[in-house]
Amino acid sequence: MDVKQYMQQLGQQARQAGREISKADSGRKNLALLKIAEAIAAGSAELVEENRQDLQSGQENGLDAASLDRLELTSARIEAMIEGLKQVAALPDPVGEISGLSYRPSGIQVGQMRVPLGVIGIIYESRPNVTVDAAALCLKAGNACILRGGSESIHSNKAIAACIVKGLLEAGLPETAVQVVETTDRAAVGELITMKDYVDVIVPRGGKSLIERISAEASIPVIKHLDGICHVYIDGKADIDKAVSIAMNAKTHRYGVCNAMETLLVAESIAGQVLPILAEKYTEKGVELRGCLKTCSLVKNAIRATEADWHTEYLAPILAIKIVTGMDDAIAHINHYSSAHTEAIITEDYTLARRFLREVDSSSVMVNASTRFADGFEYGLGAEIGISTDKLHARGPVGLHGLTSLKYIVLGDGHIRQ
Repeated sequence: MDVKQYMQQLGQQARQAGREISKADSGRKNLALLKIAEAIAAGSAELVEENRQDLQSGQENGLDAASLDRLELTSARIEAMIEGLKQVAALPDPVGEISGLSYRPSGIQVGQMRVPLGVIGIIYESRPNVTVDAAALCLKAGNACILRGGSESIHSNKAIAACIVKGLLEAGLPETAVQVVETTDRAAVGELITMKDYVDVIVPRGGKSLIERISAEASIPVIKHLDGICHVYIDGKADIDKAVSIAMNAKTHRYGVCNAMETLLVAESIAGQVLPILAEKYTEKGVELRGCLKTCSLVKNAIRATEADWHTEYLAPILAIKIVTGMDDAIAHINHYSSAHTEAIITEDYTLARRFLREVDSSSVMVNASTRFADGFEYGLGAEIGISTDKLHARGPVGLHGLTSLKYIVLGDGHIRQ
């Protein structure tokens, strides 16, 4: 296969399909989403079988436990994919939405209309459920998309793509509105991120090395986050029960995800009460603890953290812990070491909570809630195409609005400029 020629063909087809999908009304787009959901439900046994091939290959090729977990399609995850499609179908269609319409002194009316971005290229690793999430959001927002999953999930992605094509055709929409790259040749990525004539935005989802490569080599705008170094700060005025529950969930609910806590900060005034409880529970879960000098004096099985630990996204049962003097120290640590993904404070002090919300510069900031909620599905977006830690053009979980842009519209009645 000539990879360049193949990718150019996908690009041409996506551009043409994008023009068609941008004109489709909400009813037709929603019908496609529901038909895709039906196809996935009907083909779930086949999806699991194809996924089993990927899992077997992954084990033979030495994929680590976190990667295999992301790769696996369980019945619960297939149900979540179906539910995500239904939720996206139920969301208001942002395309054509007009905002800020007002009269100017000249008599014209000026406002803004929300419009699709065009063609979106999405590059991701392991998680085959991203194929459905990305297709659903791009479709609802009036975009065509080219999806390039990892070679480790090729069988799963092809099976999901067949369900998507079936749903599109049943709704009378072009099957090339969503295209899954069927070659595992890595040269396909290099082509996709430089096809300026056909692709408007690139969204990479995967490990830091992948996203760094895409960011460095792409000649197309990129929506991205490099890693998820997420913090939870237990304030001196925290409720102990809430603190223990949230800190456990943020770390141990799932390890190999970008919104898992990687560093726990604890105010020194409450550390003696809460850290021994947490240390015992983390040890029961098999979590390795790496702490500052004060932490090691309270938690005997903790090993001394190094400077590198504060910079690390473990994606594993490892947790860095630091005892801080208070709010100022916690915020300073977060703003220095954070990847600007998600941070949380646990406190019963409303004033401190509001200050934390203002001063912590991350895409999601939480009060008395687990960082695991930093997710498009949990935020009511139906699903997410990724999480952006940039400040332009989208920030945080990227849902429908993040996959559209705005253009100015002007309404007149024969008005001319004097």
